[in-house]
Amino acid sequence: MSTFDFDAEPGLFARMKIIGVGGAGKNAVNHMVEIGVPGVDFLVANTDAQDLASSNVKYKIQLGHEITRGLGAGANPDVGRKAAEESRDVIAEHLTDIDMVFITAGMGGGTGTGAAPVIAQIAKELGVLAVGVVTKPFAFEGPKRAANAETGLAALKEHVDTVVIIPNQKLKEAVSHTTTFKDALKVADEVLLQATRGISDLVTLPGLINVDYADIRTTMENKGEALMGTGESEGDKRALEAAERAMNHPLLADMDIDGAKDILLNISGGQDMTLFEVEEVMTTVQAAAGHTNIIMGTVLDESLEGSIRVTLIATGLDQAMSSPDEMLTRNILKFQPDRPEEIETPAFQRVKRNGFETEEVAVGDPSDDAVDNNGLDVPTYMRRRRAFGS
Repeated sequence: MSTFDFDAEPGLFARMKIIGVGGAGKNAVNHMVEIGVPGVDFLVANTDAQDLASSNVKYKIQLGHEITRGLGAGANPDVGRKAAEESRDVIAEHLTDIDMVFITAGMGGGTGTGAAPVIAQIAKELGVLAVGVVTKPFAFEGPKRAANAETGLAALKEHVDTVVIIPNQKLKEAVSHTTTFKDALKVADEVLLQATRGISDLVTLPGLINVDYADIRTTMENKGEALMGTGESEGDKRALEAAERAMNHPLLADMDIDGAKDILLNISGGQDMTLFEVEEVMTTVQAAAGHTNIIMGTVLDESLEGSIRVTLIATGLDQAMSSPDEMLTRNILKFQPDRPEEIETPAFQRVKRNGFETEEVAVGDPSDDAVDNNGLDVPTYMRRRRAFGS
């Protein structure tokens, strides 16, 4: 009869690595090292030698030594790409003999935007499951940086299996007006941490319901765009509140999770987390997710004693609605009025219905005329100035 020895043989567990690319990626990985993400290795890669030297990560790659001489990419993604191409062999060495890699970067600059897609391409050539976890710039950073981010994101999508996109602009909803810029960036780092740890903890840490690497691969492989939300709560209603906070996270504010192809759900808590609480989280998410496939796992985390944290990663957002007809049908069903008779009501007679507030204008009443005829003789630019009070 055959026997099996399961005593911590390294080959039995998924080998995972997190690579921070560029300045933003380095900052995110530094934060992960400080907080701790068990069961994964860390690496930072940058064209800026001085920035690399400030990292607390053990393994580092200076990209494009000949091209940039350690002076950075100058916010030029093309330089970042060429630097990564120059360092392909070194990158490949660090991606050998691993199962999964998280590539974290800030899109819009030079190194992260240009080098991250090259690193992802090398990972895929080696058969490694590649997940991008990236930020998009704030609106105030300008159109050039925004355009660079979109170009870099498109290139990254060609090579990663899944990319979790974190729009920095939405993070404004998670901070107050008194939050310093430095602390706001820490919020972005924390979201990057939660997205990465929300996946890795399911494989590396014990739980009441375990998820293996094959489950992760099923949810992530070739799934395109993803978004994430996280919520934490304590008290009698902590399970329900944590689930609702995850689903109402600012990063998920403009989407319905039933539009995803798959959902990876991480329910983390201390030894006091009950089976009924796990069930309550799952039931709450299922009610909102509809027929979306959910892979759920739990993690026992002693630091969460007294509270529960829910991390939700919705994948395949750009695949769930495959055709224009399907998108049209979905939108019609989603926005169908509560009272069908309103379809026959002229738009200007509808008042505060279905969540939209409009003016009601009586037909044929010149005092409430919908158009100010007296203004027609006034040049357009002057009417605009009047409208804006200038």
